[in-house]
Amino acid sequence: MSIIPQQTLFVWDEIESLGDLERLRLVIEYMPDEELMQTLEKQRGKGRDDYPIRAMWNSILAGVVYQHPSIESLRRELSRNGQLRLMCGFYEKPVPPAWVYTRFLQKLFVNEEIIEKMFNQLVREISKILPDYGKDLAIDSKAIESLAKHENKNKEPDGRRDTEADWGKKEYRGQRQDGTMWEKIVKWFGYKLHLIVDSNYELPVAYSVTTASQSDVKQAYKLIEKLNKDHREIIQRCETLQADKAYDDTKLITELWDTYKIKPVIDIRNMWKDSEETRQLEGKENVVYNYKGEVYCYCLKTGKKRQMPSGGFERDRDTIRKLCPAKQYGIECKCMDKCKAKSGIRIPIKIDRRIFTPIDRSSYKWEKFYKKRTAVERVNSRLDESFGFEKHYIRGKKKMEIRCGIALCVMLAMALGRIKEKQAEEMRSLIKPVQRKEKSAAA
Repeated sequence: MSIIPQQTLFVWDEIESLGDLERLRLVIEYMPDEELMQTLEKQRGKGRDDYPIRAMWNSILAGVVYQHPSIESLRRELSRNGQLRLMCGFYEKPVPPAWVYTRFLQKLFVNEEIIEKMFNQLVREISKILPDYGKDLAIDSKAIESLAKHENKNKEPDGRRDTEADWGKKEYRGQRQDGTMWEKIVKWFGYKLHLIVDSNYELPVAYSVTTASQSDVKQAYKLIEKLNKDHREIIQRCETLQADKAYDDTKLITELWDTYKIKPVIDIRNMWKDSEETRQLEGKENVVYNYKGEVYCYCLKTGKKRQMPSGGFERDRDTIRKLCPAKQYGIECKCMDKCKAKSGIRIPIKIDRRIFTPIDRSSYKWEKFYKKRTAVERVNSRLDESFGFEKHYIRGKKKMEIRCGIALCVMLAMALGRIKEKQAEEMRSLIKPVQRKEKSAAA
């Protein structure tokens, strides 16, 4: 943490009573940025120290915490807010001019790998405090538009134009209640933030920034591999990974279970022909299934179709159990004596790895875990609303990587501070300051 040596102007008790500054205090105190500070101070060497490195860095963190979309917005806030200047470390100093911030940010670009180290260190610290951190994960990508609105033909970088961004597209399809289909296509020029979060605590565990055209599935492979390398303890404790249809890929689903023993909870696309509604299960003349993993048995006498309830997953056999609906629901079946499914059936997941997964797609358990996927959407929403990605002035991939990395570090540092200061119920609070209980007169 880049804590500024304290002067006699104020003490921490006064800062805590200021309410909104509490969030910045948590970030400054729990951010593992000492290596970055020492590196930047070493790079400055014996140069002029009109604006100390640690004060500059603290003000950058303040800009993220207080949602300033630009450096000029941050400078205006510093100019009128003396308490914020003191907390950042600008003692009897004027607000740094814009060019000082430009040079400071350029130094951060050179030391991007240290910011990534800070993120990983925060993940490790939270992982030690929360033993179930990473038990359930969710993955998604977030579209981030560049300040530039179109591709520039001149690819020579000059620090002003965005020569790295490209066009991305997301397609959304669904069915209305009246049976008609709808489609929505979203296009943007810029980048993608690929994010894996803990779907119980809604905190990030891994991320990467790419151009907008990059495939979500390909980045999923890289992120999971990176997570296994940097935080093997999280991969080992992880039980499920939730994702939407964009990650519906046989190879990814297979790798998650076969390599990491992570149960994929990934929505499925209909890849069957339009005329194909069901397929017969091999070796069972009266059992069929559809692309959603729903399994049905037919009465051999009446031809009536009934859905077979889930009987769980047999880990040692890699098979899904399906139970007889007549026995489970007390329904009369006229072909019970001849039905091969009367004692239940086993379906090896190798029949179709997309359709048959370790958590039965047709079970209530699958629905329960899939609902957790919205955790990553809420984290993305906080990045937009609380960290200023909805309106920003960023051009260039390097700047976007630094900005995303710092924002995610701030999110984790604030959560770590909440947990360590026994405010775990507030760990997701990024905007609302902690409401401290007033001390009683007896105390």
